[in-house]
Amino acid sequence: MTKRSAPQELFKHIEREAKRFFRSARGSHDWDHTQRVLGLCLRIGKKERGNLEILRLAALLHDIGRAAEDRSNGKICHSQAGASMAGKILKAHGLAKETIERVVHCIRTHRFRKRAVPISKEAKILFDADKLDSIGAVGIGRAFLFAGEVGARLHNKDIDILKTRPYTKEDTAYREYLIKLGKIKDRIFTKEGRRIARERHRFMVEFFERLNKETDGRL
Repeated sequence: MTKRSAPQELFKHIEREAKRFFRSARGSHDWDHTQRVLGLCLRIGKKERGNLEILRLAALLHDIGRAAEDRSNGKICHSQAGASMAGKILKAHGLAKETIERVVHCIRTHRFRKRAVPISKEAKILFDADKLDSIGAVGIGRAFLFAGEVGARLHNKDIDILKTRPYTKEDTAYREYLIKLGKIKDRIFTKEGRRIARERHRFMVEFFERLNKETDGRL
């Protein structure tokens, strides 16, 4: 197939192909999440003058490895698995090698591990968009949804995070907030992303403070 850039028709083909990976996805990381991340990528990308073609492709494919991670209870990293899968998909569609490499870098680094740090502008935008969807009102909803999916209890304000493990009864939304969600605003890369993160973080803090008071009977 002749190497080419990604026209609108090709985006539609890749979108349909990506969507198939979410047929049995958990609600906390389903196709709706991908669509929200795509919207945030385009919003931030326009503000930050990122490459919207790269962002669109990366957003559509960024979580296609999630099913493998869920089946392994977190032992498989979905960003690494997804990057490999995305590279094969894009190659099959005849995209240019440089485009594939840039998209794969975005996907591989969107989870942020010490050995997989986002370097390109587009990788930083995808990272920010993905993280922004895990905080604020929608982030709270997703955290409770995931807790229900793994059989966790509703809430435990006295939780000792050092004595808990993921995918257990104590893997509550509040645990996720203490371990990860409450720290996200300080890890955002882009100016527009930080602006959005500040407001979403404020709402999230107020929510969990109220939840603690309500479960204590103080409200």
